[in-house]
Amino acid sequence: MGKIAFVFPGQGAQAVGMGKDAYESQPEARRIFETADDALGYRLSELIFNGPEAELKLTYHTQPALLTASMAYYEMLKDSGLQADYVAGHSLGEYSALVAAGVIGFEDAVKAVRARGEFMDRAVPAGQGGMAAVLGADRGPLEELCRRVTAEVAPVELANVNCPGQIVVSGTKAGVEAVIERGKEAGAKRVIPLEVSGPFHSSLMKPAAEKLSAVLESIGMRPAAIPVVANVTARPVTEADQIRKLLVEQVYSPVLWEDSVVWMIDQGVDTFVEIGSGSVLSGLIKKIDRSAAVHTLNSFNAVQEFVRSQPKV
Repeated sequence: MGKIAFVFPGQGAQAVGMGKDAYESQPEARRIFETADDALGYRLSELIFNGPEAELKLTYHTQPALLTASMAYYEMLKDSGLQADYVAGHSLGEYSALVAAGVIGFEDAVKAVRARGEFMDRAVPAGQGGMAAVLGADRGPLEELCRRVTAEVAPVELANVNCPGQIVVSGTKAGVEAVIERGKEAGAKRVIPLEVSGPFHSSLMKPAAEKLSAVLESIGMRPAAIPVVANVTARPVTEADQIRKLLVEQVYSPVLWEDSVVWMIDQGVDTFVEIGSGSVLSGLIKKIDRSAAVHTLNSFNAVQEFVRSQPKV
């Protein structure tokens, strides 16, 4: 029997209506949405279920909204008694993983990610930074191109190493535009500008990281009951102080998603369960290792079917 990992999506996976089916069918899931509303002091659930989409896409709404939807589905899974050997999340999704691992209480997490969203939104004035997805380039040549562009034009860095042939760069507007123009130098087939409000996971986010550090210091954290594979190191972490430190670094460091998945597979993980809106991570994992079993739990029915399909111990 192979090992199992629970993984949680990050920004970009949000959708109006996510989690509503769980809210309407499951008291535990409903309690998650109500806790989020109370913790934040506004009707986040209303925004998640009914939009408008433009409002939900604002970073400081998106982050608590995705965490809440993931946790609503996770509550259903938790009731089934199924245990993970590892948990991981993509960027913001790391907070969902930490709640699942018992490191942070949900209420503290939802407040923290709301603050994280605000700090990230304000770190760089609108229009001065950007991100782009680079398709078809290898990591080494792309890192080299970013170094050249940073020296010759303006700062740009690797932000998300998602899967073979899909890496996101982040930085100043001029730096990102130069990578879009010069992508072929690194072997890129296409470079696509992303619709984001800032240069996330780049060193331009350090002001946001400093503010987040103060928020995280005020939150009680427990050692992880399940090892959390951290974005910054692509290695497991269980110790609370180390988790806190890595969450601060994560804001301005690349998300090593491909490395994290490869590490988990090397430890014997052959089943990945994506919990939350969309199916982004399921797609990335399949591109990293076609043989991995991937389950996407993004609806009430999907969670129910998955739980029913599990062998009874």
